[in-house]
Amino acid sequence: MAEDFLSQDEIDALLGEDKSTETKTQEEKIRPFDFSELEHIKKGDIPGLEIIFERWIKVFSERIRGLVPRISMVNKDSIYITKFENFMSKIPLPSSYSIVSMKPLKENFLFVLDSRLVFVIISVMFGGPAKPFKVEGRDFTRLETRIISDFVEIALSSFEDIWKGFYPVEVKLKSIELNPTLARIVSPNDKVIVVQCNMDIEGYEAPFFFCFPQDLFLPIKEMIFSETGFTKKDPIWDKELIKKIEHLNLSIHLELERKRIKVKDLINWKVGDEIQLSTRKDDLLLVYVEDKPKFKAKMGKMRDKYAALIKEIAFERDDNGRERSKPTESGKSRDKQQ
Repeated sequence: MAEDFLSQDEIDALLGEDKSTETKTQEEKIRPFDFSELEHIKKGDIPGLEIIFERWIKVFSERIRGLVPRISMVNKDSIYITKFENFMSKIPLPSSYSIVSMKPLKENFLFVLDSRLVFVIISVMFGGPAKPFKVEGRDFTRLETRIISDFVEIALSSFEDIWKGFYPVEVKLKSIELNPTLARIVSPNDKVIVVQCNMDIEGYEAPFFFCFPQDLFLPIKEMIFSETGFTKKDPIWDKELIKKIEHLNLSIHLELERKRIKVKDLINWKVGDEIQLSTRKDDLLLVYVEDKPKFKAKMGKMRDKYAALIKEIAFERDDNGRERSKPTESGKSRDKQQ
């Protein structure tokens, strides 16, 4: 009878609890973890690059609307470090890979346009909706390639202009590739700095990327990785700011006189009534810009139209309550606006 009983090993095998098999399965699931595969970088780790892209976004946003007016917003999403092969594996096909040089820096970088962004831009440029399109794995058409080229040109020219204020570089497009194999600027395991930007077109948001070899910025690492490397004045940014201010529209009016009247007199006014003023023809009148007195002017006529000849800068009161008035070097004619 003792021979009819099963051993413990046979029972475990029947119940599927073979310890040797369990141990083997656990060993197969365990694999070494490579910490170098982590995409890592904290905000502020590359302060110089952060500043560059904050300023580039503002300049690029204005310029690209000349090509695609329906763009709502462009923003910098993130900056991170990863392996080149990891970055390339996340880009859908087809996409546009622009290989760009930054002389005198030796390495090339990539400017990548995601196909989702390209198709939406094409749609809105020809009156279509800003919605996601199915990527069919096809190549870009000749028209799409032409629009990609225009987009890339605006992006890179803006990028070069921003750099001029810090470290003069010549940003030059070398080629636009549609095959990712031809866009290999470094070895697959080399580290790259990726800057992801997003473009919002009427509520639909899609990404585009800058991909820099980590060694690209070695000659200027003190500027890129330092908090003070990019704090000096940027003439390009100043120029853009001045240009925006100069094109602002302002309201201007000339005040003949201020009078106080009673409400009963006001409600009795009718068409044809005359309002007597105490202002004489040689009196200086205040010219207001955005409801603030800026000039004193003399009333007159020029080419059958009323005009104001600016004679002085309008007085202002200083901290002590004293009036200040500064004559202009020469009078300038301004048409009167009421």
